Amino acid sequence: MEAVATDFGMDKALKELGIKDINEGTSTGSDWFGNGENIKSHSPVDGQLIGRVKTTTQEDYEKVMAAATSAFKTWRTMPAPQRGEIVRQFGEKLREKKEALGKLVSYEMGKSYQEGLGEVQEMIDICDFAVGLSRQLHGLTMHSERPGHRMYEQYHPLGVVGIISAFNFPVAVWSWNTALAWVCGDVCVWKPSEKAPLCGVACQNIAAEVFKANNLPEGISCLINGDYKVGEMMTKDTRVPLVSATGSTRMGKIVAKEVAGRLGKTLLELGGNNAIIVTPDADIKMTVIGAVFGAVGTCGQRCTSTRRLIIHESVYNEVKNAVVDAYKQLRIGNPLDENNHVGPLIDKDAVKMYETALEQVVEEGGNLVVDGGVLSGEGYESGCYVKPAIAEAKPHYKIVQHETFAPVLYLLKYSGNVENAIEIQNNVAQGLSSAIMTNNLREAERFLSVAGSDCGIANVNIGTSGAEIGGAFGGEKETGGGRESGSDAWKIYMRRQTNTINYTTDLPLAQGIKFDL
Repeated sequence: MEAVATDFGMDKALKELGIKDINEGTSTGSDWFGNGENIKSHSPVDGQLIGRVKTTTQEDYEKVMAAATSAFKTWRTMPAPQRGEIVRQFGEKLREKKEALGKLVSYEMGKSYQEGLGEVQEMIDICDFAVGLSRQLHGLTMHSERPGHRMYEQYHPLGVVGIISAFNFPVAVWSWNTALAWVCGDVCVWKPSEKAPLCGVACQNIAAEVFKANNLPEGISCLINGDYKVGEMMTKDTRVPLVSATGSTRMGKIVAKEVAGRLGKTLLELGGNNAIIVTPDADIKMTVIGAVFGAVGTCGQRCTSTRRLIIHESVYNEVKNAVVDAYKQLRIGNPLDENNHVGPLIDKDAVKMYETALEQVVEEGGNLVVDGGVLSGEGYESGCYVKPAIAEAKPHYKIVQHETFAPVLYLLKYSGNVENAIEIQNNVAQGLSSAIMTNNLREAERFLSVAGSDCGIANVNIGTSGAEIGGAFGGEKETGGGRESGSDAWKIYMRRQTNTINYTTDLPLAQGIKFDL
């Protein structure tokens, strides 16, 4: 990889992350190689070329898989708490390099510097979680129906875990998978987004430093780079029992079909069309904070971004006016400047989708109460900066049913009781994150009940955006059904085995069957 001089102190950050010394974009650890075409990484912040990474060829991929499968034989036999110690050291390295990595995330992806630091903190948090988990990979003991027998179940690592991540969280989502997979005894092959490849290089360097210091084999952490064709190498590979894919629903359906065709396992975290329900008993100030951050954070490019605000007619105008007033205070610009709230979209293709969405909502009969538009002039030279927009719309509009990965918020009005609002919320194809703003206990419990939100995440009096490491993260319907991070999400990275031990001198058969010889 070739690094190019940049502003904003990026030269120092790149050097600290070891990027200037890297020549290619494929890695089995500290060994770098590659024979494919160049991927150019341009920053959406200022349009400057940050660096180039070589794509992974089929020959390169075979070298990666050879290293990974070999490393698995050693890594799986190490006691889980010892694997946890390695993950702990990785978390410590992340603490040391948090500022540099956070700055790279901000500059390459375009999110605010504080969000970049927050993403690295998520990596640190999942390492802490995984360290504790390494001593809690519990199975169960069951009573056998046969005398003198003991039954129990245990979990074993799967092998090579393939990870395909998206540009919007270029490092955190990888770590959610990797930290858990590592303590479970798996090795990982990661294909980061081709829109943020340098973040992957940086993380691989940090991980390789830890594994090398502990005299562990190459291949426990591997990196491949490229577009969907490189991803297909993993999805078609029977040596990869689990593929964890984060991205669009369209991509997820392709991955699911390919992996299912070889009876592999998938962990899918796909699109979201997230809503906040605002009832007459809502705290308006809290509602505005949650809705605005949810809609404009990461420039609307989170899978949990707030897309729809479903407001009761009795408070509709009050909420609308408060949110519109809040938008007037937003500062849009260089995300490395901590005075700004909103940075750029990832690229000009994203800008086109944003513009198309605004055109479509008007064509369908919607009303823009906060106009959008692409910003130009000094500070906006990349062409990726847009104004967060708000549109009054109807729930059935096609564009409202669609996930637009941009800062476009739709205001929807409901009447009657909270059941009507829940029906509107659930009547989309996606099922990731949801929230209700209310001080009414009955409304809150109704929202969380079996007949309430159909999403994987349902919040009361907080927004849709953001999640804690301790809980499982993911959603239903076209969101894919996968779960990452906390709770018992670790089980997807392992295979379950039931064991029966006979400690007698007889061989009784189950269900009392007689088979005497």
